[in-house]
Amino acid sequence: MPAPITRQRPFVIKIGGSLAASALLPRWLQALDKIPGQPIVVPGGGPFADAVRAAQMDIGFDDLAAHHMALLAMEQYGLVLAALAPRFVMAATPAAIRRAWRLNQIPIWAPSHMLAATTPVPPSWDATSDTLAAWLAHELGATKLLLVKSTDLPSGAAPTLADLSASRVVDRLFAGFAGTSGAEVFIAGPSALEGAAALLAAGGVPGTRVALS
Repeated sequence: MPAPITRQRPFVIKIGGSLAASALLPRWLQALDKIPGQPIVVPGGGPFADAVRAAQMDIGFDDLAAHHMALLAMEQYGLVLAALAPRFVMAATPAAIRRAWRLNQIPIWAPSHMLAATTPVPPSWDATSDTLAAWLAHELGATKLLLVKSTDLPSGAAPTLADLSASRVVDRLFAGFAGTSGAEVFIAGPSALEGAAALLAAGGVPGTRVALS
């Protein structure tokens, strides 16, 4: 595993694009603002990625072009998040991420720069921002990876990564990337929002911990 960016281990939080028009989004951002240490937010694609899917169907460009456009869609959603929460700032490089932490800001990852020279994730719709968040967790040496979703997981036994992929809670490639990321994986839906700010401030993680197997 690559060495962490700094001595303190990062915490990667992916904010689902499905929350874009939800009243829960500002509340989640307020809760994430309480995280101590080194949080970094990975934006989903939301309506901006939906526009890429629709354009691909209408125009017929290939998956590689769609992949790069989807990365830019994530950045568009990231700009929305940054506009809603003053302490959140866009960060495209490891240096920019470190600078945000030094300034007591929360970086929002703009993925296109770091992924311009590498293709760790196949360019297809089988991989979404969930998988990219798992890849980033591995790259940063993060200890925790939290996926914030717009719906709750079904009640019952703790899910495995394979369960989540099979039920399409996450994309098809997430299990492989998350399983080798070295980070504990958590999924949080609307029911986890109550008390999330206090839990995060104390170093905890809201939601359900996902079993690796």
